[in-house]
Amino acid sequence: MRDQEPVPRDAARRLSTKEAAELLGVKPETVYAYVSRGQLSSRRVTGRRGSTFDAGEVEALARRNKRESAGSSGSGGELSVRTRITLIESDRYYFRGVNAVDLAARHTYEEVAEWLWTGRMRPGATFTAPADSVAVARRAVEALPEHAAPTDLLRVATIAAATADPLRFDLSEEAVLGTARTLIPTLVAALLPVRHDRRDEGPLAHRLWTRLSGQDADEASLRALDTALALLVDHDLAASTLAVRVAASARAHAYAAVSAGLGVIEGPLHGAASGLAHRLLLDVLDQGDAAPVIADELRAGRRIPGLGHRLYPGEDPRARALFTLLERIPRAEPALLAARDIVETTARHAPLHANVDLALAVLTTSCGMPSTAGETVFAVARTAGWIAHTLEEYGERPLRMRPSGLYAGPKPPQPLPE
Repeated sequence: MRDQEPVPRDAARRLSTKEAAELLGVKPETVYAYVSRGQLSSRRVTGRRGSTFDAGEVEALARRNKRESAGSSGSGGELSVRTRITLIESDRYYFRGVNAVDLAARHTYEEVAEWLWTGRMRPGATFTAPADSVAVARRAVEALPEHAAPTDLLRVATIAAATADPLRFDLSEEAVLGTARTLIPTLVAALLPVRHDRRDEGPLAHRLWTRLSGQDADEASLRALDTALALLVDHDLAASTLAVRVAASARAHAYAAVSAGLGVIEGPLHGAASGLAHRLLLDVLDQGDAAPVIADELRAGRRIPGLGHRLYPGEDPRARALFTLLERIPRAEPALLAARDIVETTARHAPLHANVDLALAVLTTSCGMPSTAGETVFAVARTAGWIAHTLEEYGERPLRMRPSGLYAGPKPPQPLPE
């Protein structure tokens, strides 16, 4: 009889894939996702089949996941979620540890999106929309009333594209990345064109331009639009991103998760903020002076759009980067001067810096785009970030984004209403 190889002394402290999955409350494939992200280490042990995992390491990860599911940050009671995608600190922000402004300056939107999804750079990355997906999305969009907002069009296009994808329920990383690379160009292709020479190929920013502006696009303007898309691709756990992660936590497919994000950005404190700044800029340009316009806004009890950001005590780095590019576009000079007038006028009483919404408004007003264009740019750009967060959430314990309600109603039992 052949002697069996000795089992190492520390093997008893190691868990099988099944045991690790049970301890973490996830599927076995999610255990390997933790390994690929560097959150767990694995190795093969002589005498045991398959990979094994250090029990202490697995237990530590389980405790971290449990703390996250409690939803307490320890400072103010705000929901706190561990993420490896975006970090914001000291008036800077980073995508997977790399300065996001530097990424946007050196790479296209598509390349930045790929970096956000995979942590790998794909030079020359392009996104192509399947013809059948575009056809379904366009038919759905064309059925909407003429006054439908761009976000209405994008939501409907997303749902329509989902119906054309029989593999949408495949939540594997490869499948979701395939969805991302086709959904984003499908959304752009489904938008109603402003120009007759609608483009459905080439860089995404070039295709989007023909949906937003009737003006000819020069290289500087296209570069500014592409950079705006790359700068806006993600911004940590913004309200729409949190909605996306809740949907992904319930294992909604990627289209449904994106739909959740699109449902949130219409608020004036989120994606629609640039439209308010756009209209403010037009008023200042019309009157030639920011002072009376600012006075009217304050008299009406409205906050001045395009100024300040809760995450940046100083200057919004996205605004600074976009303003630098806009200064190279001659036709943007009047809007830039108007934006400066708004900041300087308001600074007499509230020293707030311009944020990315004001910079985006300068781009849209100077390039002949409607007031809703900034919201469209924001939504298209952020779709890539939502996909990144969806992928990350699929690797976590299902339904962990389920806080408990703090009931404050009448004490039961109450009598039945008559």
